[in-house]
Amino acid sequence: MARNRVRDVEEAAIDMTPMLDIVFIMLIFFIVTTSFVKEAGIQVNKPEANQATKEPSANIFIAVRANGEVWMDKRMVDVERVAANIERMLAEQPTDIVVIQADKKAEHGVVVEVMDQVKEAGIDKISIAAETN
Repeated sequence: MARNRVRDVEEAAIDMTPMLDIVFIMLIFFIVTTSFVKEAGIQVNKPEANQATKEPSANIFIAVRANGEVWMDKRMVDVERVAANIERMLAEQPTDIVVIQADKKAEHGVVVEVMDQVKEAGIDKISIAAETN
């Protein structure tokens, strides 16, 4: 009779394998479907603004340094190639907004050229990054 109780306890064990399989499948699903932000790749000294707001859905960032260099996706690009790079990024991950992170000492003309290239790539919503006070 004591042996029957031991068998009953052993048979009542829960098999965790199916639950672990489901957890791993969900983990893979979330990793694959996560949206990755395309950072510019450099730090710039952004100007300060009192009314700056956070843009929640930006996936493409373009940085303009004080010396006029334009950086996208952690590499320097020519201003004329900004539209082509944005089109490539849009093919990977569609978005409707681009954030330009211009240094506060960057030339206005370079920033306007970058904005023209963004418009040429088909994006109408452009945000300029600023530091909040």
